[in-house]
Amino acid sequence: MRRFDPHEHARNVLGEKLKSCNEDPVTGFYRDGCCNVGPDDVGVHSVCVRVTEDFLAFSQQQGNDLSTPMPQFGFAGLKPGDQWCLCAARWCEAYEAGVAPRVILQSTHEVMLEFVSLDVLKKFAIDLS
Repeated sequence: MRRFDPHEHARNVLGEKLKSCNEDPVTGFYRDGCCNVGPDDVGVHSVCVRVTEDFLAFSQQQGNDLSTPMPQFGFAGLKPGDQWCLCAARWCEAYEAGVAPRVILQSTHEVMLEFVSLDVLKKFAIDLS
């Protein structure tokens, strides 16, 4: 019998099936390429972003260095232009500080709407036509 996988039915902020954020580097709390969330993801890594130099510097100042490689964890470090599943609170902090990275709505989990409105996310969207 096939086991139910809640990630298989995950929705994005647009109400559609959640799409992959990035496979290189592989992202997501579950390292499945998607911004899936679950009870063990206390950081709620729900928002798919394209990181910038300004954001990476801000994150490092906040104590979360995302640019330094950590090979022991299979993490090569992020560089500007990489897409990454970011925790909701960090994106909101960056938004308040004026350095929020751009967002890929189709790859941002719907739980992000508990932190910020869709209208705000749309202002930072890369994937709106």
